[in-house]
Amino acid sequence: MMDKEKIEQAVRLFLEGIGEDPNREGLLGTPDRVARMCSEIYGGLGQDAGQYLHTTFEAKNNELILEKDIDLYSVCEHHLLPFYGKAHIAYIPDGRVAGLSKLARTIEVFAKRPQIQEQLTAQTADALMEHLKPKGVMVVIEAEHMCMTMRGVRKPGTKTLTYVCRGVFENNDELINRVLMMVR
Repeated sequence: MMDKEKIEQAVRLFLEGIGEDPNREGLLGTPDRVARMCSEIYGGLGQDAGQYLHTTFEAKNNELILEKDIDLYSVCEHHLLPFYGKAHIAYIPDGRVAGLSKLARTIEVFAKRPQIQEQLTAQTADALMEHLKPKGVMVVIEAEHMCMTMRGVRKPGTKTLTYVCRGVFENNDELINRVLMMVR
């Protein structure tokens, strides 16, 4: 559970720390707004991604399923700045498939936590392997990180690409390349 009062206190202290007046008209409601925002953007904390993957459907003779261009928004745990981009999830079912919206919901659970992209990619693949029990999974994430865009090196437009392979995708360049071609 999030502690709204602590978040509001922290925001007031933060504003004072950067030299602002938290009692200034434009900032009076900011602690409350930030606390409400936190429940939205960090809503994946304590949530089990498996809840979305328990309902499956029988499907025979499926070679590869790819859901691509899933919008994602997360917050870098190192700087508490956003990163955002697209996720692509491919899997080869073993007789059962998940509803398509469930793949997007799975990545959303992990994205709504202070996070690094590398871990987000792996957590998503591992959850799919654990709950769907497919023959294999590949998760690709392409994202822009505000910690590189608006501070530090300041390189807007730079994208970070991560991918994780599990099961039959591991060490199978042909499958990996097929998914990467389908994503492009």
